[in-house]
Amino acid sequence: MKKLTNLTKTQKSNALTYLVVCVAFVIMFALQKTGGLSSKMSGMLVPICAYIAMALSLNLTVGIIGELSLGHAGFMSVGAFVGTTAILIMQFNGVESPVVRLVVGIIIAAIATALVGFLIGIPVLRLKGDYLAIVTLAFAEIIKSLFQNMYLGIDENGLQFSMVDNTVNLSENGRIIIEGAMGIRSITKISNFFIGFLLVIVCLTVIFNLVSSRSGRAIMAIRDNRIAAESVGIPIFKYKIIGFTISAAMAGAAGCLFAQNYSSCVASKFNIDCSILILVFVVLGKQGNMLGSIIAAAALTILPEVLRSFADYRMLLYAIILIVVMLAGNNAKFKAFFNEKVFGKIKKSKKEVIANE
Repeated sequence: MKKLTNLTKTQKSNALTYLVVCVAFVIMFALQKTGGLSSKMSGMLVPICAYIAMALSLNLTVGIIGELSLGHAGFMSVGAFVGTTAILIMQFNGVESPVVRLVVGIIIAAIATALVGFLIGIPVLRLKGDYLAIVTLAFAEIIKSLFQNMYLGIDENGLQFSMVDNTVNLSENGRIIIEGAMGIRSITKISNFFIGFLLVIVCLTVIFNLVSSRSGRAIMAIRDNRIAAESVGIPIFKYKIIGFTISAAMAGAAGCLFAQNYSSCVASKFNIDCSILILVFVVLGKQGNMLGSIIAAAALTILPEVLRSFADYRMLLYAIILIVVMLAGNNAKFKAFFNEKVFGKIKKSKKEVIANE
C-alpha cells in the first residue's frame, strides 16, 4: 500500500491507463472465445485497436508536441500499403506463419512511415498553427494520390513497378500487388485482437517513456513556451522532429494492422474524413490524455454500428451525440457536477479503505 501511495500523479495515471486497457482486453477476449460477442462486434475488435493506436499517435503530436496535424491518414496509408506489400512479398517467398508475416509487416510499416514522417517533418515543422495543419493535409493528399497511381507486382524476376499506367509485365507465376486506384486486392486477413492489444500497449509504453524522458520534458517545454525554451538553449526543431517521427511510426504500424483486417486496401479509405475522425478522438478524449483518447476511439468506433438499426438517421444521431458530448465536456458546471458525483465518491471510498486499515 505504501508503494502505491509513493507513486507520483503521472505514474498513477499511467498505471490506471494500463489497467483499463488490460482489463478491457481480458473481458473482450473472454467474451470472444466463449461466444459472448456477436460476429459483428468480434470483427470490430481489430479496427478498434488500430484506431486507438492512431488516436495515441495523433495525441502525441497534438497533445504532447502541441502541433495540429491533419495528415495522419496519410501516415496510416503508408503503413497500410508498405506493410501489406511486405507481407505479400513474404507470402510469395514461402513464409507460411501468419503471425511472423504480420509482426514483420508491422515493423517494416513503422520504419517506412517513420522515414516518411521524418522527411515530411523537415519542411513542415518549421511552420506553426493553421499553416502546419494545411501543409500536413496537403502531404496526406499527395500520398493518397501516389498510391492511387501506383502499380507494383512481383514474380521470379523480382519486383516490377510503374506509375500512372499499368506497364507491369509479370510472368504466369507472378502476382500484382498494388493496382492503382483499385489498391491491393485478395488480402489474406491475418490481423487478430491479441496483436492489436500488443500494439496499443507498445504505443502507450513508447509515449509514457518519451514523456518522462529528457527529450519528452524538452518537447513539453517547447509546447508550453517556445520562446522560453529557445532562450535556455533547447533545440526546438530537433525535439519536434523526434516526436513527429515517433508519432508517424505508430500511425504506420496501426495502418498495417488495420489493412490486414480486410480483404482489400484502397487509398481512398485514408482521406480527409479519416484524419478528422482521428482528430475528433483526440479532442473528445482531451489533448494529452491518453486514457481519454483510448475511450473516445473505442466509443466512437462502436457507436455508428450501435446506431445502425436507425438506418437513414444513423449518422444524424451520431453527429448529434458527438455535439452534445463535446458541449458537455467543455461546460464548467457539467464538469463540476461530474467530478463531485463520480470522483467525489471514489475519493471518499479510498479514504474509508485507508481509515479501516
